[in-house]
Formats: sequence, structure tokens, C-alpha cells
Amino acid sequence: MPAPGPAKQPTTELDARYSSALNPRPGASDVTAVDWAEAQRHLKAAEIFWVSTVRPDGRLHVTPCIAAWHDGALYFSTGRGEQKAKNLAHDAHCALTTGANSLAQGLDLVVEGTAEPVTDPALLEEVITAYETKYGPHITSPEGTFHGMGDAFRSGDDVVFAVAPATAYGFGRDNGVFSHTRWAF
Repeated sequence: MPAPGPAKQPTTELDARYSSALNPRPGASDVTAVDWAEAQRHLKAAEIFWVSTVRPDGRLHVTPCIAAWHDGALYFSTGRGEQKAKNLAHDAHCALTTGANSLAQGLDLVVEGTAEPVTDPALLEEVITAYETKYGPHITSPEGTFHGMGDAFRSGDDVVFAVAPATAYGFGRDNGVFSHTRWAF
């Protein structure tokens, strides 16, 4: 399980093959890699993620989820009997993806890593606080879509996973200027 504490600082690389640096258009020559601090701001703010796991027979499984960025890892949960949990029990490698649904603006992020179950009660409380702070009434209000999530984490009805990035990718778009950043940890 990732140790709580400051996030590891990755090496950052602009991949010019997939960036506007190779495409002669206005602003393309100025394209740079996205700073990891900027990527973390987007991870903290993103409300919806897509988690990709692999079924035991090798088929992919992709589903939306909510997640919280906390102390250098993304945290998400699933019910013990759900397909994600079954897949991760067989192969803990996964990817979480988030971003903008626009061709001209935004930053899409992909975080690849190994999902580790969180069992430490103190860390679970930190994760619950991160979820409640981020999603507010969706979790804290009795009318909220995810009300009771913290109790499900505490009881073990839901499995909480931590994914510390092994590799992450950022795909930026700024009015036709594209960047592809790779962060290696």
C-alpha cells in the first residue's frame, strides 16, 4: 500500500511525436510538457474517472467511478462482489483516466499503477475525509447519491484501493496546440 506522505516527483518528458511541436501551426513551437503540479491540480478537481482493469480471461473492463487524489495516490472503491474487485484480485494492474470532453480545450490524464487494498483504519479515515471534502453533499447529505460511503469503507463492505502512479500521461489541448506529456515515477 502506498505510504502516506508527499507525492514522489516524477521525471517529465514531452513526447514531440504526439505534440504540436512537430506540426507547424501557430503556437506549436512553444508547446512544453505539462508540469506535474498542474496534473495533480486536475486530478484533485476531477469528479469522474474511468477505471480500466483486466478480467481473468484477458478481456478489458472499463467503468466510471469517483476517486480522490490524496498524498500521491488516487483512491477509488468498489463493492467486494463487483467485477472491478474480482479483476483486481486476479491482476492488480489498472489505469484511471479523467479529462475534458472537448477537442480544442482541456487536459486528459491517464494514471497507470497497481491497485493496493487499503486496510489501515487511520488511512481509511483520511480517504473518507478526502472524499467528503471533494464530493461534499453527494456523500455527506442523506439525499446524496453516495451517502453512507464512509460507513461502507469502514465496515469493509466496499474495498478501497490506492493507486500510486507508476506512469502517467497528460494529453493537453489549447486551441489546436496539442501536448503529450509522460511522467515516470
